[in-house]
Amino acid sequence: MEMNCGYSENNIPQLEDISRYLQSCTGFRLRPVCGLLSARDFLNALAFRTFFSTQYIRHHSKPLYTPEPDVCHELLGHVPMFADQDFADFSHEIGLASLGASDADIKRLASCYWFSVEFGLCKEGDEVKAYGAGLLSSFGELEYACAKHRPAGGTFERPEILPWIPSIAADTEYPITTFQPKYFCAESLKGATERMRHFCDTEIKRPFYVTYQPLTNSVLVDRNVKLSNEQTTH
Repeated sequence: MEMNCGYSENNIPQLEDISRYLQSCTGFRLRPVCGLLSARDFLNALAFRTFFSTQYIRHHSKPLYTPEPDVCHELLGHVPMFADQDFADFSHEIGLASLGASDADIKRLASCYWFSVEFGLCKEGDEVKAYGAGLLSSFGELEYACAKHRPAGGTFERPEILPWIPSIAADTEYPITTFQPKYFCAESLKGATERMRHFCDTEIKRPFYVTYQPLTNSVLVDRNVKLSNEQTTH
């Protein structure tokens, strides 16, 4: 990222430059957004290999924490992982599953996203490492989640680390303003993708199925779809 996108301690790179680089790596692109989106809108964009990225930066008086994702979280946590093909494919699977999903299933997919893309752990040999952006952009919680020693992250407490099972993660509650009491750890990113794909195929019910078309960045629907006149609640 330093070599190709201009990452440095004295420079915040332009989203356009980063997006161009990601497209060359995995086909993902960044799209700027001014604030939080609904879970449906955010996940739907992943189906088209598009990641909505904020542009504002946290206040200088609180450099270690921000209640909402800022450019530090996006560029240090999410963006480097989107250059990895296995991670990009994993995120894409969640996005494809969200197209046409019910509100209840969108909530379940959002929970899977939280415990993987935001706070996921993965084994590397005998070590447990982080791939979730919420961990990669937070030194304190990264230490708390991955370090064997205590204290870690300013606390003696230890989180519960569970195997990555999407059907369990989908129904697990989580806090948004404190360190996570539970994390899910995958054997590998490729294995995590396979489990996520199986979960989406067997537990997320949709009125149609889609196939991604990379050359046109569009999806092919397997049947005719009639738009409802009723307002959809997001």
